[in-house]
Amino acid sequence: MNSNLSEWFKVTQKKLSPANAAPALRPIDQNKTQAPVKTSKGGSTKVSFKANEFIVYPAHGVGQITAIEEQEVAGFKLELYVISFSKDKMTLKVPTPKVASVGMRKLAEADVVKKALDTLTGRARVKRTMWSRRAQEYEAKINSGDLIAIAEVVRDLYRSDVQPEQSYSERQLYEAALDRMAREIAVVQKLTDSEALKVIDGQLQKSPRRAAKTDEQADEGDVEEAA
Repeated sequence: MNSNLSEWFKVTQKKLSPANAAPALRPIDQNKTQAPVKTSKGGSTKVSFKANEFIVYPAHGVGQITAIEEQEVAGFKLELYVISFSKDKMTLKVPTPKVASVGMRKLAEADVVKKALDTLTGRARVKRTMWSRRAQEYEAKINSGDLIAIAEVVRDLYRSDVQPEQSYSERQLYEAALDRMAREIAVVQKLTDSEALKVIDGQLQKSPRRAAKTDEQADEGDVEEAA
C-alpha cells in the first residue's frame, strides 16, 4: 500500500492538464481539517487548514487551498488538500497525512516577517568555498520554506550598483529567493507583489555597502570561512 500511495503522490505533483483529468472526487467538509505537524521540540501538534486559506509549500512557495476532497486510491480513501499556485499555473494535491513530511505550513506570523526583513539589513555572509557548494546550500535554503533562511539568500546574493554583476546562476537563485520572499510578504501584509518587492528593496538599501571586489579580495568582515 505504501509504495502505491507514494507513487500516486509523486504523480499528483505534476501540472494538471485537460488530457490528464483527475478521477471523480467527492468533496468533504470545506471548513477545515487537521493534520499533525512536527514542532521544534520533536513532538507534533494539530494544525488546521481550511479551504481558501493561503499556505506555504516548501518546494513551490505560497499557494492557496481551493478545496478539501476525498479520493479513493488503491482501495483506500484519502483526504486531500487541493492547492493552487496561480502564478505558476499549477495545481497540487496533497494527502493530509503527508502535510508534516512535505513541510507544508501556515503563512509566517508578523514577528517572523519582521525578523526576515531585518535579516536583509545585515552584512552578507559568503563562505570562502566553491560556488557549486554554495549554490547547493542556497537552493536548500530556498526550498526549505523557511522565510528567514530565504531572506539570508536574498541578502547574500544581493548586489548594489557598486558591486560586480551577478553571474547567471547567482541571478537565478537570487530571483527565486526574492520571488518566494515577496509572495509571502505580499499575502501576509496584504500588498501587491510590486509593493512587497519595494519593501524588500528598501531593506536591502539599508545593508552595509560592500565595495566592488571578488571573493578572494573579500575581508574577514564579509566572509565566513567554510567549515
